Amino acid sequence: MIKKLVWLAVIFLLLLLLGGLIYRKTAKWPAPVSSLPPRPSPAEKNPRTAHPSPANPSGDSSAAGAAVKKESAPPAEVFAPRPGETLEYDATVTKLNSTVANLKLTVNEKRPFGAKPSWHFQAFAHTENPYRMVFELDDQFDSYSDARNMTSLQYEMHLNERGQKVYSVQRLLPSVEDPPPDGTSAARVLPGTRDPLGLLQFLRGVDWGKTPEVRSPVYDGRKLYDARATVSTSATAVTVPAGKFTATKIEIRVFDNGTEMKDAHFFLYLANDTARTPVLMEAVLPVATARVELTRAK
Repeated sequence: MIKKLVWLAVIFLLLLLLGGLIYRKTAKWPAPVSSLPPRPSPAEKNPRTAHPSPANPSGDSSAAGAAVKKESAPPAEVFAPRPGETLEYDATVTKLNSTVANLKLTVNEKRPFGAKPSWHFQAFAHTENPYRMVFELDDQFDSYSDARNMTSLQYEMHLNERGQKVYSVQRLLPSVEDPPPDGTSAARVLPGTRDPLGLLQFLRGVDWGKTPEVRSPVYDGRKLYDARATVSTSATAVTVPAGKFTATKIEIRVFDNGTEMKDAHFFLYLANDTARTPVLMEAVLPVATARVELTRAK
């Protein structure tokens, strides 16, 4: 039982900030969308969308809709992503003595996405031996986020887990009045929706000294959630393999149709410097704590 909860902690933490896996706790994987390998980053102005699933199949968006109305945006631009930034992490779990998985986050180019300027973010996750024998994971996530507010324009998942491959490219459209590109389909989401990678960059841009709480609808590739982030501590000492930092500790709560998911508490630690580097991410369970620690930044 403890091992199962530990693995849920690891998976749950990855899904919160890297996306695509949140529904593992309550649903089975859908059938593979495609067995195609990950394609190169799209260079065209109108990237294609393939086989997305509805953002909210039940049609009940009242709770998330309320979150949109109450969403607080950063009062001023205090942070901008740096093209070429690469952040590497090790994921560990208390009660285990070695690294469970390694993660990499990258900030790629800023380029037009249709008529909008956008950022291209990527994340890569791989489990390490000997844990690959228990849960083999080799995943890639791509986010194209509006450069003004980090709302998601397109979200991609290239998943290879336990031999099952899923290739999903989803165009996010906030209005039923917006038609998807010819010959494609799209995920219908609420205005202001972000994917997990865009949410992480958005949280880096918040002036936490002036904004104690922000809310945002988040689409993980299958379903829409409401994320609420609040300041826990404005200056806390953090030691990770990459060094010692003074960081702002942010608590992130996730709601599904208005009900808080209380399986774990999530925390994001942002360095108190101009880079606002995410130096540590935690998922705290009654039986264990999963930690994603920064090992190198360049």
